[in-house]
Amino acid sequence: MPYICVRSVEHYYEWVKKPSGSSVKPVMVFIHGWGGSARYWKSTADALADQFDCLLYDLRGFGRSRGKPNIVEASESVVTSQSNPDKSVAIKELSYELEEYAEDLATLLDDLQLQRVYINSHSMGASIATLFINRYPQRVERAILTCSGIFQYDEKAFTAFHKFGGYVVKFRHKWLSKIPLVDRIFMARFLHSPIASSERQAFLQDFLQADYDTALGTIYTSVSKAQAELMPQEFAKVQVPVLLVAGEYDQIIPAEMGRQAASGSENIKFTIIPNTSHFPMLEDASTYLQRVHEFLQVSQVYR
Repeated sequence: MPYICVRSVEHYYEWVKKPSGSSVKPVMVFIHGWGGSARYWKSTADALADQFDCLLYDLRGFGRSRGKPNIVEASESVVTSQSNPDKSVAIKELSYELEEYAEDLATLLDDLQLQRVYINSHSMGASIATLFINRYPQRVERAILTCSGIFQYDEKAFTAFHKFGGYVVKFRHKWLSKIPLVDRIFMARFLHSPIASSERQAFLQDFLQADYDTALGTIYTSVSKAQAELMPQEFAKVQVPVLLVAGEYDQIIPAEMGRQAASGSENIKFTIIPNTSHFPMLEDASTYLQRVHEFLQVSQVYR
């Protein structure tokens, strides 16, 4: 499997491409959400591969990516630093703040020599994408934020969420995946319309395999008072064309939260996919892709 060392941490990545003759396609980067991996973006990338070279990667600590720095890479960096006094190399302990994940993406693009890209992101990944867009607007052509929005801070609700989330992360057992229908039960809160069994099972496997510190740490950083105060400002600052897609019956990030986020900037277009919840790209792929194609103006890409 292809891996790339990003800020001393091994990240899994893959390309989804289709032959295009002599034309050079733009690149679309996919960013998944909490507890998942790039695997659930594969079908969407396949559908868009006629117009884009699609880059999928697993966020640090999720899916097939490591959660901690590569010791060998870190050691080599220290040696390089000692052998060249003029070059100071420090191995920084990375936090689970979403801003750090935005910097991971910037470094990944640098390492792959990608200057300007399209972005398609989901849930926590959409928050990371928003932070990246505002820090590197010159590197983003257009972006899609799927199931994203503005949270109102509620101390009691957030405390209860963190406590429950901590239990969920702590009491993960690999044998859970062997229980009949557990994938259907696990995904019930995320879905309104059914998705393929293979998609449900893949998400359950990703959740069970996620790095413990990362899974717990990002619960606290993505749902926090700081993020609740920061994200309205970030949405308001968006300067590139953005499509914010909401699932009509999303219980995780209700559509109204997405509508509020989009209302803060004239650069954000808001749309709701009927009869879907937190995974509209899987629950109603045809409608999702139609809205995405309309927004991307794909027919104009090569003009």
